[in-house]
Order: sequence, then structure tokens, then C-alpha cells
Amino acid sequence: MKIGILKAGHVPRRVADRHPDYDVMFERLLAGRGLTFQSFDVEHGAFPASVTEADGWLITGSACGAYEDHAWIPPLEDFIREARAKSVRMIGICFGHQVLAQAMGARVEKFAGGRSMGAVNYECCGTGEALTVLAFHGDQVMTVPQGAALTVSGSFCRIAGLAYEDDVGAPWAISLQPHPEFDVAYEADLIEAYSDGLPAEAVDAAKASLGAPLSNEIVADRMAAFFKSGSADGA
Repeated sequence: MKIGILKAGHVPRRVADRHPDYDVMFERLLAGRGLTFQSFDVEHGAFPASVTEADGWLITGSACGAYEDHAWIPPLEDFIREARAKSVRMIGICFGHQVLAQAMGARVEKFAGGRSMGAVNYECCGTGEALTVLAFHGDQVMTVPQGAALTVSGSFCRIAGLAYEDDVGAPWAISLQPHPEFDVAYEADLIEAYSDGLPAEAVDAAKASLGAPLSNEIVADRMAAFFKSGSADGA
């Protein structure tokens, strides 16, 4: 099954010599689950020719805000809405979570409560299952789009996961605010590189959290299962 990775951003230059880019992180996360990948650098205008060019789409994180005035964001929102119209499955992570929600009518903004960093605990709505995933974001989805359901929530980020249906009520997209593709080494470098101007206690707490067991493999299994359940031979 072919998954198109829509690269909405890149690993920051100040740490890029030590870490792979975001598409490679996702390929590593989802390895061994029957998926193949092709990347498209949408941040620099390299869009797929069609939403049917892949069996599913994954939107990465970005340093940009979904609400910012960048020439590539409106076409990305159009692509999201076309994927829904054609029932092509989609997953958004961090910025991908935000721009997907925005394309569907939600409000996204810089969160007045500050930045989320480190290993963060979340709760799966309905089941109460706990997930621990690395987070690094200052923006948040502030409203649940019409027709979407809240699936994951945290004490600092209420709308941390969403699920969407297409026009006929079939599962179409899921999204998650934190980063299952990040490893601890990358998260630690991000915290160190961007700690200037942040409250020292918040930085220290984020660093101290990095020893917590992560739910990355659980999230990866669910991402792959979501993509494959929409295919002719899916689970």
C-alpha cells in the first residue's frame, strides 16, 4: 500500500546534522507494516498531481502555523478537502493535525498557555486508555470541526486527537497533535535548541520527562491499521 508523505516542514537546520528529515522519521516509525512511501515537499510547492496518486496521505509537522499567510497552505487545504470528497484516507500529525482541522472549519491559534514539550500523557476518549507521546508545539486546535469526533485529549491540550468521516459517513481521516515519529534524542535536541525565552521550570520538567516509556509503537500500529482498513485488501 502506497502512502504519500506531504512534508509541510523540515528538521530545523540547527539540529539537521544529527537527525533525519520528517519523512524518514515516519518511514522508520511505520516500517514493517506493509506500507511503501513517496514524499512530496509541499512546503516548497511540490504537490502530488492527484489525491489518487497514493492510497493514503500523511501530513507532517512544520515550524509554520496553519493560520499563517504562506502560499502553500491554501492549496494544501484544498488537497485535504478533495481527499475527503474522494474518500482517500489521511492522517495528520502536529501541524498536520492542525491544518486538517482548519481545512474542515476549526480554529487554530497560538495557545495562550504556552508550549507543550517532552513526554506528555494523553487519554483516549471513550476508552480511558493512556498514551504517552512526545510533544513539541505552541499552536493548538481550539475547536472541534463539524462532523469530527474528539479521540485524544490531554490536560494541556484538550483537542489532541480527532477522527473524521467522509460524505457518506465512512472513516476518512485521523489526526494527532503529539509526535509518535520523534525519538528521545531528537526531542532533547529540540528542547535544548529552543529553550531560550521559555520558563526554566517548563524546560526542566520537559527534560525530566524524557525517561518515560513511550506509546510510539501502539500509535504506529493504529496508523497503519487505519490506512490499510481503507484498502481493498486491508485489515
